[in-house]
Amino acid sequence: MRKFVIMGVQGSGKGTQAKLMADELDLVHISVGDVFRWNVQNHTKIGAQVRRIVASGHLVGDDLVESVVRARLTEHDWNYGFIIDGFPRNARQAEFFLESYDIDGVIYLDLPDEEVVRRVLARRLCSRCGLDYNLIASRPQIEDTCDVCGGALVTRSDDNPEALAVRLSEYHAKTRPVMEIFQRKEQVAVVDARRSVLEVQAEIRDQFALPSPRAMAR
Repeated sequence: MRKFVIMGVQGSGKGTQAKLMADELDLVHISVGDVFRWNVQNHTKIGAQVRRIVASGHLVGDDLVESVVRARLTEHDWNYGFIIDGFPRNARQAEFFLESYDIDGVIYLDLPDEEVVRRVLARRLCSRCGLDYNLIASRPQIEDTCDVCGGALVTRSDDNPEALAVRLSEYHAKTRPVMEIFQRKEQVAVVDARRSVLEVQAEIRDQFALPSPRAMAR
């Protein structure tokens, strides 16, 4: 059984890299952001809380995040392991996680702030089916229109310069110190996230002695 945490600032590619690992290594990809987005889209009580917090550009509080993570992991659908992204985001969450679970390693996707801004402000979301687009790497065939369902593409409410500046400030103040905790206790792979998706994935696999990505093995 393999258990990993993947970390990095917004726009660093955590979800993409986690999905690649999950698909090829039989891991369950647990995205805290996806859990929260599901709650927002389905108008739950948790979703209402998250909507208010995210719109202001702040991070969701520790108690709410920890309860969501704990509930998700108790489902025990991860027979071969999991890779979790979007958690932990600060020292308290890191200590909670390490006390509760044994993990095999931490993947840290390193991305400069200027590249974060470029990537995040280019993101779009289908208002109908929720599919993600990026105007840099994955443009739709018809401008502002989803290729799959024809829905209108919109900018997420928190993908604006003001909210992004708040998130980056909080990230540097709270999230990066988490790395010091992990580096004392776990194997940490620091990977340059400016490179292509497959190059980043290959380095992650190499650092943890995992099988090479199938697309590179062909």
